[in-house]
Amino acid sequence: MKIQCWSIGKAHEPYVLKGIEEFTHRIGKYFPISWHLIASPKNAPTINVSALKKREGELILQLLQPDDYLILLDEKGQMFTNEKLATYIQQWANESKKKIIFLIGGAYGVDQQVQKRANLIWSLSTLVFPHQLVRLILSEQLYRACTILKNEPYHHS
Repeated sequence: MKIQCWSIGKAHEPYVLKGIEEFTHRIGKYFPISWHLIASPKNAPTINVSALKKREGELILQLLQPDDYLILLDEKGQMFTNEKLATYIQQWANESKKKIIFLIGGAYGVDQQVQKRANLIWSLSTLVFPHQLVRLILSEQLYRACTILKNEPYHHS
């Protein structure tokens, strides 16, 4: 099983880059993992919100393969514990999912078509975080889940 983390927007900011790289490297000991940053349309600031979400959604849907398992990160999604995330990851591995994609949408969220395509919608919190921090939080939470699966001492419950 391969894990991919996708995010709409600019490159990782220096203040989070080191952390993302560190946790991504650690996750790589358990599963192959990579980051894919999807650039917003060049004229994004001049496009109305619904048109922007639609264009970003089209980009995302073009990149997805039919058998990709898509987890959309969204504040209105389902919340779960670290242990539940670990259980999901183990379940996906047991089901021989080829590619698990964690998607962080654009500044205004994602188009309904992407929401419909998502296999799971996950909320990290009811709080709203800057997208750069969500990338760091996601990478840390995935690493934490991997250590839970291996009964390693990183996670303390």
